[in-house]
Amino acid sequence: METYDGKFYLGKTYDLEKGEITADKLLYDPDDLTTHAVAFGMTGSGKTGLCIDLLEEAALNEIPALMIDPKGDMTNTLLHFPDLLPEDFLPWVNPDEARREGKTLEQSAADAASLWSKGLEGWGIGEERLQALKDSVQYTIYTPGSESGMPVNILSSLEAPGLDWEKHREILREKISGVVMGLLGLVGLDEMDPVRSPEHILLSNIFEHAWSQGQDLDLGELILQIQNPPFEKLGMMDVEAFLPEKERVELSMMLNNILAAPSFQSWIIGQPLEIGELLMTPEGRPRHSVFYIAHLSDAERMFFVTLLYSAVETWMRSQKGSTSLRALLYFDEIYGYLPPVANPPSKTPMLRMLKQARAFGVGQVLVTQNPVDVDYKALSNAGTWFIGKLQTEQDKERLLDGLEGASPGMERKAYDRLISRLDKRIFLLHNVHEEDPVLFHTRWAMNYLTGPLTRNQIPALNKLAGLKAGVRKGAPAEEEGKGRTKGEQGETEGQQQRTKDVPGSSTPPSVPRGVDEYFYPLELDLDAAVEEASLHSKSVLQSVILYCPVLASQANVRFLKRNYNLDYEEKRTALVLDPEPTGRVDWESWLEEPLKIRALRRKPETGSRFADLRAPLSDEKTLNSLQADFKDWIYHTFTVMVKGYEDLDVYAGPRESKEDFRKRAAEAAGREKETEIEKINESYKKKIDRMEERILKEERELEEDEMELSQRKMEEMGTHVENVLSLLAGRKRRLSTSLSKRRMTSKAKSDVKESLAVIEEYEEKIEELEEERKADIQDVEETWDQLLEEVEEIPIAPFKKDILIELFGVIWYPYYLIEGPRGWVEVPAFS
Repeated sequence: METYDGKFYLGKTYDLEKGEITADKLLYDPDDLTTHAVAFGMTGSGKTGLCIDLLEEAALNEIPALMIDPKGDMTNTLLHFPDLLPEDFLPWVNPDEARREGKTLEQSAADAASLWSKGLEGWGIGEERLQALKDSVQYTIYTPGSESGMPVNILSSLEAPGLDWEKHREILREKISGVVMGLLGLVGLDEMDPVRSPEHILLSNIFEHAWSQGQDLDLGELILQIQNPPFEKLGMMDVEAFLPEKERVELSMMLNNILAAPSFQSWIIGQPLEIGELLMTPEGRPRHSVFYIAHLSDAERMFFVTLLYSAVETWMRSQKGSTSLRALLYFDEIYGYLPPVANPPSKTPMLRMLKQARAFGVGQVLVTQNPVDVDYKALSNAGTWFIGKLQTEQDKERLLDGLEGASPGMERKAYDRLISRLDKRIFLLHNVHEEDPVLFHTRWAMNYLTGPLTRNQIPALNKLAGLKAGVRKGAPAEEEGKGRTKGEQGETEGQQQRTKDVPGSSTPPSVPRGVDEYFYPLELDLDAAVEEASLHSKSVLQSVILYCPVLASQANVRFLKRNYNLDYEEKRTALVLDPEPTGRVDWESWLEEPLKIRALRRKPETGSRFADLRAPLSDEKTLNSLQADFKDWIYHTFTVMVKGYEDLDVYAGPRESKEDFRKRAAEAAGREKETEIEKINESYKKKIDRMEERILKEERELEEDEMELSQRKMEEMGTHVENVLSLLAGRKRRLSTSLSKRRMTSKAKSDVKESLAVIEEYEEKIEELEEERKADIQDVEETWDQLLEEVEEIPIAPFKKDILIELFGVIWYPYYLIEGPRGWVEVPAFS
């Protein structure tokens, strides 16, 4: 396998004048990344492919990397298939794209495998290099605030850093400022000035008091210290005068609400934010850690990015200096995190890293498709600029301004001309370590670039990398079982039989305010339920009804498309058993037949007992979020197919059978066909009528010519007889008179012959028109018959306003809680 002497093989140089790729490979020195890199390019420019090429080369050279992934593109770094088999590609092909192209998933997978095989071969990349990539580093996808991937424990970010306070006071205070701004942003106080905000100053002093003494903090302790600070004064003022108790309690309640929210539990489990562990395995194998944050809110993203940068900076300060590349920090879209004017929490640590990380061998790669909204003074610290195709002139001019700031003396007009001519996958490389800029075409990515992947696909991705997502070390077995889909509940739940140690409570738990609450009716008596559960009735010692909560969601979805003659309604129902405390639900896994809401009851059976109502069913905010998520899920995933013939303007919704639709379409096609045939007949009738009129005219002329011919013959005969008689009588006659009569007879005969020829010609023309008419009619018939064979299927999604939530809340399902020789057993009281 070719190693390129440790250089990054990113593509081949490009001859812009000839419009072709040259044979010269573009080899990039990874140590140049210690002065950082920025990549610009509009959507579709090939920017993602270039960056994945760069990360592939880093992996092959065993350079660890941290990747911040706001969109989901970097998940593709786990899709490496050395064998290039279609079955490897199959789980990752885009089903919507396959459907649009009229292919099965298997066909799309085979096409993708073939495309990648040919693409890699064309760039001289073989199986050995693909296998080397797969074996090079440990790939992991982390999902802060979620257990879809590997969760990230942020509490370590509040612990005292392992740096001497006196030596690193300034750096640690800057880290404190970033952490505090992130926390305040998380509770919605994102406009706080670090110098003027009392809340920011109080929190910063609490952190400084603890960290300066080597003491760790966690959120619980921080909440308590906000209410009762470990110091009496801030500056020259008493704490009470600086920030009254009432306002401190309000601030502590904001943070406590976050800590108490079930959805926040995913933030405090899993892998600690220890950068050394995120860059290397315990065995010393490099890691490529992807932080997938597409699912987070803007405030949560800002909070995590700030913590991550602060953690990287703290780790970096504990390392020895290095002139070679030690690690990469890749940020896939920096829009909003490094703006030119505003000062979000992330900006300060990012600026410091740009200025100081090179001394420690830590390189940043910052990527954006929004060149206008970036702080170019900050980016002037970057030594490498990858410039792809840009969307607007404004983008180009703004980028050139920034490039001039980074490289005084650069020829602006020359760069302007080059950038204006860039096309897809063609990039301008400006490297301060090289004399001249270089144009190059990116090589084929070794990873399969399927596009952004969703949070639901991340568990399978981590499994692909040999990891089990969402389960942390030491999690008890019962906790690991939470959030399973129906298919994973095992044989016990398959029989709908559950065993508990505690037979519930006699007091029904209170559901959150404003949440629907129903009780499912008993459909089976005790004997029928026992028989259904295959239990022996003699073993039943006693029984009581136990209600267990289920998250129930039902929406009536209307599909209205007037132009497709579609007005159709269908219900979508999900019944979720044991939803994850974090509030994450895979709705597809819990779909059921629609509920008859009128059959549900508002009160339980007398003397019943009740199971616990746990998060998220006990949390109003999470349930509200889940209701919105259920509606969004329907909006983005639920479609009905309309069958149609566009040329006929005939469409059918789901209610109409295929046979009825074909019959209706055939009738419509028949009407259209008859209309066209009628038009054809009318058109040819006019032509034939004109021919027949001409024939009649010629026939009249023929009749006149024949009469004249007969008359001329008689006159000629009379003249001839007269001449004979005159000769016999000895009288003289002029011969010219006889000749003149003969000429007139000959002309009359010629006129008759001509008329007959014209009539014959017109009759032949009529026969030809008749044949053309029949042929045209046959074409019309064949066209409409063929059209009926080409039915189109059109997916129709609902408008959001047409998704009506009929029910969202808790339904208590009844079970018979039966005591037997082996303890308590639950069997369903419903069929």
